[in-house]
Amino acid sequence: MAKSMDKPALAPHFRLTGALFGAFIADALAMPVHWYYDTAALAKDYGWVTDFAKPRNPHPDSILWRSRYHPLRPEADILHNQAKFWGQRGVHYHQFLEAGENTLNLKISQLLMDSLLEKEEYDQELYLDKYVAFMTTPGAHKDTYVEECHREFFKAWAPQKKTPAAHLPDEKHIGGLCLPLPLLLFFQDQWDKALQLAECHLELTHPGTLMRNALACFADLLHDILHGADVRQSLKKNRPKPLQLLCGYPFAELSSRADTDIARNVFSTACYIEQSLPLTLYLAWKYQDDPEQALMVNTNLGGDNCHRGVVLGALLGALHGEQAWPRRWMDGLAHPPTAFSQWLATRFKTDA
Repeated sequence: MAKSMDKPALAPHFRLTGALFGAFIADALAMPVHWYYDTAALAKDYGWVTDFAKPRNPHPDSILWRSRYHPLRPEADILHNQAKFWGQRGVHYHQFLEAGENTLNLKISQLLMDSLLEKEEYDQELYLDKYVAFMTTPGAHKDTYVEECHREFFKAWAPQKKTPAAHLPDEKHIGGLCLPLPLLLFFQDQWDKALQLAECHLELTHPGTLMRNALACFADLLHDILHGADVRQSLKKNRPKPLQLLCGYPFAELSSRADTDIARNVFSTACYIEQSLPLTLYLAWKYQDDPEQALMVNTNLGGDNCHRGVVLGALLGALHGEQAWPRRWMDGLAHPPTAFSQWLATRFKTDA
């Protein structure tokens, strides 16, 4: 049963920093059990996950043995010394990360934060320079796995043309929603601009109507919550049909059932946006008054819990502010988004 949290009126900057840290905490918490689909194996290997942990091999559900990436030219190499692990069984996707570290998509989202702080504006070329340099520099990150969206980008990428979206296949993975989140927070007081820029940014790696609709759904929920609605109030709204297909489920009725039943038999713990976003919103509905429990349940459901967690943590952090997150989690992040958080706090601080 979700515990009640007194929710005094929150100033905007507390909601924004709560959303930011919620995203990072949820991803780091889920990281060691990311893409476990056998929850019995997850429990055997890690117990009930409540704190940050270091991943370990073997990973029983790893698909690295059948994942492929062959750069078309030397400068498009994005695997570097991790390439030797591809094609092997049992290799953990994040095997070299430490407890409290974030996975690759959130590290890439930090590049966007850096570029926003540098220009105090969205400069796509600056971001792409940072992204390309980060991905093509050996040792820039320690993640073994690189998602398909990034592999497709660098298949289409050439140094003289850094925006290959027209040559990318339509995307369908919830991980894409991690990438434009900083824009929604940075420009939250210019919402039309925030949406336009977030969609342009998403298009760089996650083109397609389905992902645009998912972003619109997530952004609309986040906007409502940042402006005082709770999760359930926002989810009860009528939205255009393409968005309703993602968020228009009978969450109140579903919340009386076991989470594992909902995850396995109604939705799916896989990464595909048409199942993963509704599952995330189900968790946000059910645990809106207990954000700590929400992130633990999400983590222990396995599957693409890292990327579901980013969306879940952002929504519940926006609802409750930084007070949503235990001190052990706030302090345990290996690379917290401190500079961006401080900018948000300073820019949007009010006396409210």
